[in-house]
Amino acid sequence: MKKVVVGILIVAGILTGCTKAGDKKEVINIGISQIVEYVALDENREGFIKAFEESGYKDGENMKIDYQNAQGDLAISQTIAKKFSSEKKDLIFAIGTPAAQGAFNTTKKIPIMISSVTDPVKAELVNSLENPETNVSGTSDYLAVENQLDLIKKLVPNAKKIGFIYNTSEVNSEVQLNELKKVAKGYEIVPTGITSTNEVSSNIVSLVKKVDVLYIPTDQLVVSSMPIIVKHALEAKVPIIASEKGSVEAGALATVGINYYKLGYETGKMAVAVLKGDDISKMPMKISDETEVYINEDSLKILNIEKLSMGNVQYIKNN
Repeated sequence: MKKVVVGILIVAGILTGCTKAGDKKEVINIGISQIVEYVALDENREGFIKAFEESGYKDGENMKIDYQNAQGDLAISQTIAKKFSSEKKDLIFAIGTPAAQGAFNTTKKIPIMISSVTDPVKAELVNSLENPETNVSGTSDYLAVENQLDLIKKLVPNAKKIGFIYNTSEVNSEVQLNELKKVAKGYEIVPTGITSTNEVSSNIVSLVKKVDVLYIPTDQLVVSSMPIIVKHALEAKVPIIASEKGSVEAGALATVGINYYKLGYETGKMAVAVLKGDDISKMPMKISDETEVYINEDSLKILNIEKLSMGNVQYIKNN
């Protein structure tokens, strides 16, 4: 009789252990919505998945990942969000502001982890960074505009006019533009708004004729068009100061950037905590405080600009 009881207890323990894998289900279902294919956002996603792997989750075993890319199309991003909501995913990871807004507009029940969103408050995703009070939390790629402005002063000291190209539908880009106007004392800011990648080429050709330096914000639509922007800017001998490393690898002159892989990794750790029971509505959002200066050596030579005498500079070449 004692052996039977022990056997039952062992079986019960095994079953309990199985259901504990995702705290709710044996297999957790995660939907990843990415607004566009781009190196920084791809690294963001890779870091997120790595955090899950290190926490004991493996895609195809105790975790199922449904990765969808909107390729810059807002309508498709919304369709992806509706798909994830109807399928009742255990958690959604939204990369980029439009993807995050699409997910939040679709569901207020499924936990949504976000990353590569510059200003989650202005995007109306959370009430505050410290206390979201919604079904959204994660990481922001916010970086003070003063960092890039300081690079302009060092690399292009004679610049007077700063060009700024951005997607008019991207709230975070408007935030960065307003911040630039506020802190860039003594400079004339020349903004150009676009609504699609088809407008990039003609707008850049016109813009580089009017400015001394070009500023590229963390705008998913704009950065996905960097090859076109770099081509016209370098032909006009106009330096590009970007907001992330991927743009510099594509040919922009320089940036003070953050590590998007680490940002995604941190978001993944937060997501695991949510799936294990942490309250996402009370989970403070995080902002990276680690930065590095990246300078494109090829563009430096083309523009005939001398190297900076700084300790934290990484010189890289075009991809």
